[in-house]
Amino acid sequence: MATDRNAGFRREARGCDQCGFAYLFELLDDYYPAPNAAFFACDSAGRIVDCGRGSFELTGLKTEQALGRAVGEALGLHFEDGTDHVGTALEWEVRVQGKPVQVNAHNDLPAKAVADIFPAYDDDEGGVLLVLTPRNHG
Repeated sequence: MATDRNAGFRREARGCDQCGFAYLFELLDDYYPAPNAAFFACDSAGRIVDCGRGSFELTGLKTEQALGRAVGEALGLHFEDGTDHVGTALEWEVRVQGKPVQVNAHNDLPAKAVADIFPAYDDDEGGVLLVLTPRNHG
């Protein structure tokens, strides 16, 4: 086990070679997403900028179909308590975890999931990482 938590990291800022875009999300040290969790990175306006592991399996959307679209609209998100938790995480730059949500993307049958939302920590744009874990029961 490494003794320096920065071991292996580069000193240069990570980003796109053409545009310099980069985002950094700090996940809780004790946060372990399920193997079937779907990941969506969003900009400060809540638009999808990248789809990660598990996104197609949950939503049926290819990355190209989701890019640039508002995450709530693209994924058909309906939180059980009626709150816009993505908006809350964007506005207040806070983590939001364990929120039951219905996902209804790509004209498919609704899927039940649990949403965990993490703010991007940077000096410029902000954004969030949305992690959706499918619920098989109840």
